[in-house]
Amino acid sequence: MKKDFPIFKDSALVYLDSAATAQKPQSVIDAISHFYAAEYGTVHRAVYSLAAHSTEKYNAVREQVRRFLNAEHREEIVFTKSTTEALNLIAATFPFQPGDEILISEMEHHSNIVPWQLACARTGAQLKVIPISDTGEILLDAYKKLLSPRTKLVSVAHISNVLGTLNPIAEMAALAHAHGAKIVVDGAQSVAHLPVDVQKLDVDFFAFSGHKAYGPTGIGVLYGKKTLLEMLPPYQGGGDMVETVTFEKTTYQKPPLKFEAGTPQIAEVIGLGAAIDYLNHVGLSTIGAHEHKLLQEATQKLLEIPGLRILGTAPNKSAIISFVIEGIHPLDLGTLLDVRGIAVRTGHHCAQPLLRRFGLTAATRVSFGIYNTSEDIGALIRALKEILNILK
Repeated sequence: MKKDFPIFKDSALVYLDSAATAQKPQSVIDAISHFYAAEYGTVHRAVYSLAAHSTEKYNAVREQVRRFLNAEHREEIVFTKSTTEALNLIAATFPFQPGDEILISEMEHHSNIVPWQLACARTGAQLKVIPISDTGEILLDAYKKLLSPRTKLVSVAHISNVLGTLNPIAEMAALAHAHGAKIVVDGAQSVAHLPVDVQKLDVDFFAFSGHKAYGPTGIGVLYGKKTLLEMLPPYQGGGDMVETVTFEKTTYQKPPLKFEAGTPQIAEVIGLGAAIDYLNHVGLSTIGAHEHKLLQEATQKLLEIPGLRILGTAPNKSAIISFVIEGIHPLDLGTLLDVRGIAVRTGHHCAQPLLRRFGLTAATRVSFGIYNTSEDIGALIRALKEILNILK
């Protein structure tokens, strides 16, 4: 699929950081460029034809996202700027009371930790952490013991951005609901790699970012069950989220517009639509099978390198491999790989508590996308061996 991505044209770049952000196919770039060049207009605010056409295209993408996630209602799709903003929206508006408990797991990204800490500080709720095993899997027995009548919300990653672990979301959702709690899923690492059905999973909220799904930056999605979105208060105030405004009182639009204050990310939404078209054209099942093959091949070859340790060995995992090599700092490794045209992620991966769980402060991560090949893995392994000969 490299041919669909102009960044790889006439380039030897080996890009292994799709978990951070994915490269863009030509179709997405063209959709955004054409919209700005020939169709640009504001949405929801004007009657002239250019604005009406932009509004029609913008609204069509909301329906497209609904189908992509198999949400029941189009009104359950809220556009945000990122997964992070979507999670903050819930944390800032959910009606926590003193003594309520929020459960998150030990493997969470900072974006699924800090918003809940802020919510606890503001409301008097308490944060509880679900432990994980040495293989990087949520300990379901511990999760069951943490659930209680005080549990109001559970928030977990669909796929860990460090370990690649695919969590049993449907089972966790059923357990949460049995205790009267709601469940939020950070889907940033899943929607571009496997089919997601929010009704089948029976999650209450689900968040993802466009840029990790081959779309533009600056656009994210929050799915929320209609009754819950209607219950939550507005997140921000401004234009487009209001019905009437007086100095005495303001009334608000129904969801999703209630949560979309200000001129929205119009071109970014159009780009997201093009990215979903691309994913649907290739097929998420096809993508998942391709990436799983790369995961198996890379895992086998990496484990042949002396002193290399992989973090996260769950049997169900996505195409993400984080590792450390004894005696070599990840920053040095990432820098020397970059010199050889290979892009990987190094550092704490915005998951410092998780790294500490494994006795580390940093690791190197390779993550695969639709455009990666066995040749990319070969280039990585050859470069690692060359670097090890230099550093050891």
